[in-house]
Amino acid sequence: MNKKQQVFDRVKRELIVSCQALEEEPLHSPFIMGKMAYAAMLGGAKGIRANSVEDIKVIKETVDLPIIGIIKKDYEGSAVFITPTIEEIDQLYQVGVDIIAIDATNRVRPDGKTISEVFPIIRETYKDQLFMADCSTYEEAKEAYELGFDCLGTTLNGYTEYTKGSSLPNFELIERLVKDFPIPIIAEGGIWTPEQLKRIFDLGVHTAVVGTAITRPMEITKRFMNAIKPE
Repeated sequence: MNKKQQVFDRVKRELIVSCQALEEEPLHSPFIMGKMAYAAMLGGAKGIRANSVEDIKVIKETVDLPIIGIIKKDYEGSAVFITPTIEEIDQLYQVGVDIIAIDATNRVRPDGKTISEVFPIIRETYKDQLFMADCSTYEEAKEAYELGFDCLGTTLNGYTEYTKGSSLPNFELIERLVKDFPIPIIAEGGIWTPEQLKRIFDLGVHTAVVGTAITRPMEITKRFMNAIKPE
């Protein structure tokens, strides 16, 4: 069995938990993200999505689960911030994550190119690496599939300018991707309840990523507060 098959078999019909905290958030710390990943594993998660080399190193020491690695970095003049350049890809490759997720939207990247221009070079450079396409539309997922990504994610639906206002989770988009593409579909974005997760799995996804609803207590608290003190 090849590496790709092994990784995808481990997360098939299982839950991946995103353990991330941005610099401005109280839980921002590799130590805390390592503990968060360990707690997720004890709860039954079979994969982790993590941001930054520092966090990933600690998480790899803490749990033996497949890791989807990203590096979030803002570059002036580009809205692309999830693993936006070759530099971030190389850092993730060196730290050794199972899957590298990158922004696969049609937006112009920091180097002035589009995903269709840069991914063939990425694919050729890192032949043995699995890549996940973080998409926001069906058309972007179709292009990512044709470019040779190993799996497709709905991660950025609702988060690009042209998909803002999209109802999340986007069951319709997820269902179309499952129906039309023969590679693993990873549902991600706006999954807040176990009932939503169950419905998504019933659509036939390979796996799903839940983050904020599990690992970001500040955002969870805000949701409860909005229920009693709506703006």
